[in-house]
Amino acid sequence: MRFLYNLLFPFAFLAFLPDMLIKLIRRSGWKKTFSERFGIYSKSRIAELREWQGATWLHAVSVGETNLTLSLLKRWCELEPNRKFILSTTTTTAQEIARTKSPANVKVIFCPLDYFLIVRRVLNLLKPSMIVIFETELWPELITAAKKRGICLKLANTRISDHSFPGYRRFRFIFAPLLSSFETICAQTELDRTRLLEIAPAISKNVIVCGNIKFDQIPPQGNGFDFSEIFGTKNIKTLIAASTHQPEENLILNSFVELKKQFPYIRLVLVPRHAERGNELEKLLNDKNLSYHRRSNHSGLETDFDVLLADTTGELGRMIKGADIVIMGKTLAGNREGQNIIEPAIMGKPIVCGRELTNFRQALDLLVRNHAVYRIKNDSELTGALARLIQDTDYAASMGKLASETMAQSKGASERILSYLRK
Repeated sequence: MRFLYNLLFPFAFLAFLPDMLIKLIRRSGWKKTFSERFGIYSKSRIAELREWQGATWLHAVSVGETNLTLSLLKRWCELEPNRKFILSTTTTTAQEIARTKSPANVKVIFCPLDYFLIVRRVLNLLKPSMIVIFETELWPELITAAKKRGICLKLANTRISDHSFPGYRRFRFIFAPLLSSFETICAQTELDRTRLLEIAPAISKNVIVCGNIKFDQIPPQGNGFDFSEIFGTKNIKTLIAASTHQPEENLILNSFVELKKQFPYIRLVLVPRHAERGNELEKLLNDKNLSYHRRSNHSGLETDFDVLLADTTGELGRMIKGADIVIMGKTLAGNREGQNIIEPAIMGKPIVCGRELTNFRQALDLLVRNHAVYRIKNDSELTGALARLIQDTDYAASMGKLASETMAQSKGASERILSYLRK
């Protein structure tokens, strides 16, 4: 199976190469050392990484996972200041955040492509003592090669989503041996543990339910984003549509246009999950005849815009903190997987979301149980839900307070995971 995987990998890679190049061009972030994805390092970089041989290697994929991994990593550095770490990411945006925020005893690299020649070169260079993979990044060649070399493997903050579970179960003959390679698997919930055991029954002794480290994330320090330069200094109420996906922006903008007739003092911050969709959303804003400021190119000179199009990365946390009401992305207009609803809840923001968040089911259930979120059953209810939160400030404040308290009750996963990683 491993032979067939490596035999077919170049063909699969060529099929996905155009999409990889488009994303590399369109997305911002750190691109200078992107050649590391192919196991290509400069002489100075090789010398630098050789000094880190034997380190603990942690892998996160994109911005969200990287921020959470950094929080856990900083705590680990406090407990073991002499331990050396390597942190790898896949995306350029995550790479920039990792390079900016990592402690001194952490080297940041791009994760290598999962091809035997590339993986072998990177493992020969790094010689890690342990590899910790966050979420469920099951790369067959990396896992198999590391196991063969006797490198300790651990999975952290692991979940099996509704979307991926049928595939894992159907191809359990591939994934069961990979999961069996891990000494410890820290699952987020009992449901995740049950699904893992359906895929690989033999790993029951290695799977521990530790909770979700997203509940432990620390909100941005200091003040929230100052919208006065964009919206003016007069008394306004700011709605933020966080991490939106197509086609829910059209629905949100239609609601905003209707609400503005009743509440002329409201403004909207539109933050797409993928910043490279800025041109597409700019056209949509023009079609709606809305005045806007595009964050990526600082378009427009005057203030008092209707909308801030925040097609940038790394600013969402501060923007949520500075906003009054949060519309949770990837929950409307046919989307149901959801984005990180925990972040605005921790900050005590009143949140409007769709009926289902399959990627954040546990958090949504807790919030619904405590009346700490405004969940709408269908898209037609969005305008009414927002109108109530805009008009009834006491109700909105109470909901935000309950959201913050609910999230506080679920903390502690980071310390539990760390205790198993350090054994």
